[in-house]
Amino acid sequence: MMRKLEAEGSTEAMTAHMRLTMVKELPARLDWKSERALLQSVKMVTNVERPAIVLNCSRMREMNISTIHFLLCCLEEAMKRNGDVRLAGLSHQAMESLRCLGVDRLFRIFETSEQAVRSFQRRAAFVSPFVDTTAAMPAENAA
Repeated sequence: MMRKLEAEGSTEAMTAHMRLTMVKELPARLDWKSERALLQSVKMVTNVERPAIVLNCSRMREMNISTIHFLLCCLEEAMKRNGDVRLAGLSHQAMESLRCLGVDRLFRIFETSEQAVRSFQRRAAFVSPFVDTTAAMPAENAA
């Protein structure tokens, strides 16, 4: 199941960048066929600039090396377009599997999909207009 969620609007002093976030709920177990099909759907989603993907892993109790490889392939596809993949709902066992291989450092991991989606909301601080300081300089200081 795939859902589309969007970032919130803007505020007065800050501007929110609207960014479409795709949430993909992973099954309890992945076999090579389901991995291939899921990777194809992720590749279709990453055909945009700066894809934002959340993989909801809440149904998975544990992760084997094949599943971890699948997560890395998803991340690679997103990064090819300057995007990111975030993980949500990891069980303690799944988190431990990622940690043992050092892969946990490659992903931002959240308790819920909603938290992961909100993490993609990027707010840019308001920047004051450019002020030309050379105009106020005395002529002898100007080079």
